[in-house]
Amino acid sequence: MALYDINLPEMKEEQVNESTSRFTIAPLYPGYGMTIGNSMRRVILSSLAGAAVTAVRIEGVDHEFTTIDGIQEDVINLILNIKQLKVSYSGTESATMTLSKSGKGVVTAGDIQTTGDMEVVNKDLELCTIDNAKTKLEIEFKVEQGRGYSPVETRQADRLPVGWIAVDAIYTPIKRVRFNIENTRVGQMTNLDSLVMEVETDGSITPDAAMRQASEILVGHFQVIAGMDVVSVGAEGIMTAEAKAEAEHGAVAIEELSLSQRTTNALINNDIATVGDLSQLTKMELKSLKGFGQKAFEEVLEKLEEIGIKLA
Repeated sequence: MALYDINLPEMKEEQVNESTSRFTIAPLYPGYGMTIGNSMRRVILSSLAGAAVTAVRIEGVDHEFTTIDGIQEDVINLILNIKQLKVSYSGTESATMTLSKSGKGVVTAGDIQTTGDMEVVNKDLELCTIDNAKTKLEIEFKVEQGRGYSPVETRQADRLPVGWIAVDAIYTPIKRVRFNIENTRVGQMTNLDSLVMEVETDGSITPDAAMRQASEILVGHFQVIAGMDVVSVGAEGIMTAEAKAEAEHGAVAIEELSLSQRTTNALINNDIATVGDLSQLTKMELKSLKGFGQKAFEEVLEKLEEIGIKLA
């Protein structure tokens, strides 16, 4: 049997709850279920970006080995609770959240004030309990993007201002990934694989997004092995040098390309207004544009090549 005698597999998602989904990928060539399942699981667990609290500043506290007047928990226990905070953050630079609470009662993650591009996911998380009506608790949280787990010891070189306490950062947005392989058949072929993956996140991303990001990371690495010019591989996706050029120049107007006036007019008359419009054409389509000759064709190809874009 030839390798591609079967159709390309399909992926179906079954949502278990808001943070857990079960994905079935089938049909797969014999052995591919284990290959893909192992690869996806490793990447999902280790390589997806997430946000975490990396340091805190507690008003009136200089170090973690102390207590806070009017708070039941000592600082160490408070920080242990803070480590469990799950944050969704789309920014690239470090940012801060704040908490200001006074009066008796339980302090939860829902009491934290965030910015527009940041959200605390587990708002019900209990941080501490204030048992003195006159106590006012004020905390600043430093939030950063990262991958995996980053203990304080690995960040000793990061000097913090006086009064800030470093926190072990759990960046990964994934709680659990597991998979199993089942048999499936297509026509007379009975030994095909069906890969079933269950992904549970912390709520800061969806399981579907986790699967998509992991796939993009793997595909990006295989593109490098295949000799493609990949300039970016990560949670944001895969970008070849050509795709990067299209992203950078796509909105540029045709008039700004410094083409001859005749060539510029011919493109505009064919409703080609931007470089993005132009990059969607094949060479054959470009050559067949109304009022477009060989000289204009070669001029456009040369100009596109200068900015890193090649037509199919």
